[in-house]
Amino acid sequence: MPSLVLLRHGQSLWNLENRFTGWVDVDLTAEGEAEARRAGELIAAEGLRFDRGFASVLTRAIRTSDIALGVGQQLWIPILKDWRLNERHYGALTGLNKSETAERHGEDQVRLWRRSYEISPPPADRGGPFDFSGDRRYGSVLSPLTESLKDTLERVLPCWETEIAPCLTAGETVLISAHGNSLRAIVKSLFAVGDDDIVGVEVPTGNPLLIDLGPELSPRAARYLDEARATPLPHF
Repeated sequence: MPSLVLLRHGQSLWNLENRFTGWVDVDLTAEGEAEARRAGELIAAEGLRFDRGFASVLTRAIRTSDIALGVGQQLWIPILKDWRLNERHYGALTGLNKSETAERHGEDQVRLWRRSYEISPPPADRGGPFDFSGDRRYGSVLSPLTESLKDTLERVLPCWETEIAPCLTAGETVLISAHGNSLRAIVKSLFAVGDDDIVGVEVPTGNPLLIDLGPELSPRAARYLDEARATPLPHF
């Protein structure tokens, strides 16, 4: 049966500064690199041998994948980078300090923007610094100006269905290195998590989530490789 590992990137420079990052391409901190190495050690200790991997087109996810795979001498496996695995776009909140934003707009409002399933932050300006339509990694794609988790899921699922699921159906062991919200979108779909319940699901950084899949890619077992840093998993 196929196995899937979901890996959220390690701490980034804007994570350290407590800023909304989204589609902005920032690198890992030294701590983020250490998290990625630890993930690689856990993967190696588990004896996982990947057939291929997937990552977003953002540096922090790509480098997390590279570091983790390098630790286990699996850097040679093919990796498909797909923008649809990007973090959600935080709109006009992008770049702002999270604590200062909560002081300005209220913690309840910011919690709604960050955690609710269907509510999006205010949009960024078309043509502004957080409109990524001109970035050549996105080709002719018109960048979103804001996204809810629902919006994120709606762009992640076609990538899952056309690129990732066929590899798993063929029996491959697959690594996905991505972001908190794009991985939550996959978790929501795989584990059939309800709209109200997904807001409470958190994927920790640098802690590989190993999912063993059965017929029709339904989860048979799931666990974090670092049990001390595990967060609750959905029931299945």
